[in-house]
Amino acid sequence: MASPANDGERLARVTILAEKVRDLGAAIGLPYVAASADISSPEPMLGQDGRPLAETTFEWLDSSLRYWRDRAFALRAPFILAARYTAEPFFYHQGRFSSWRPLPRLEAIEVREAAQDFGVQAAIIAPTYLTGGVIGAVVWASAEPVANLPALYEARSDELHGAALRLVCAYRDGLGDDAPPVRLTKREIQCLKWAAAGKTDADIAQIIGISGPTVRFHVQNAALKLRVAGRAQAIHRATGLGYIGGGGAV
Repeated sequence: MASPANDGERLARVTILAEKVRDLGAAIGLPYVAASADISSPEPMLGQDGRPLAETTFEWLDSSLRYWRDRAFALRAPFILAARYTAEPFFYHQGRFSSWRPLPRLEAIEVREAAQDFGVQAAIIAPTYLTGGVIGAVVWASAEPVANLPALYEARSDELHGAALRLVCAYRDGLGDDAPPVRLTKREIQCLKWAAAGKTDADIAQIIGISGPTVRFHVQNAALKLRVAGRAQAIHRATGLGYIGGGGAV
C-alpha cells in the first residue's frame, strides 16, 4: 500500500488529470463529467483535498443528484451498463448508443428514457478496462443535444479515451497490493483454463495427459503464486490478469 507521502503525490497527480478531463469536455460542448475508478464500487474518486472530485472538479447536470452518494446508481445508469459490454469509447446521440462500428449489444440497450431521467441529451463515454478485472468509466455529457456529436466522437474519442485511462490508472495506482508480477507456467495455465471450463481434476488429467495429483499440484502452485486461497480464487485472479481469456484452453 502507498505511504501517506506517496498517496499525496498520487492524489495531486489525479487532481491535475481530472482538470484535464474536465477541460477537454468543456472544449467540445460536453461540460458535465461523471467518473468512476471502479464501477463495481460506490466509493467516489477523491482529489488531493480528500473530497470527491464530483464535488470539487467535476460538475453534473443536476447538482442535487449527488450520484456518488447513491450506492445503487451504477446499477441504474445506462452509461455504466453499456460500459460493461464494450471496452471502446462510445457515444449517446438521438436516443441511442453508437460507436465507430456496429456493436449490436450496445445498440440493443434501451437508453433514451433513462438518459433523460438523468438530464442527458448527448454524451461520450470512455470505459477504462484495467488489470485485475476492474472497469472504470468517464462520461462527458450535455443537457442539450449536440448536432455534430458523431463528428466530435470520430475526431476526439481517442484523445478522450486516453485522458480517461490516465486518470483512472493514476487513481488506481497504489490502491491495490504491491505484490510482484506473477508468471504462470503453461501447465498451470492449462489446468486453470480447463478448471474454469468446469472440468474436474480427473477430466483435466485425461485431456492434457498428466496425472490427477499433478493437476492438483499445478492448480495449488498457481494459487500460491497468485497469493490466493483455493481453486476458485485462483481462476478468478488468473482471469483478471489475462491468463484465462475467452479463447478456450490450450
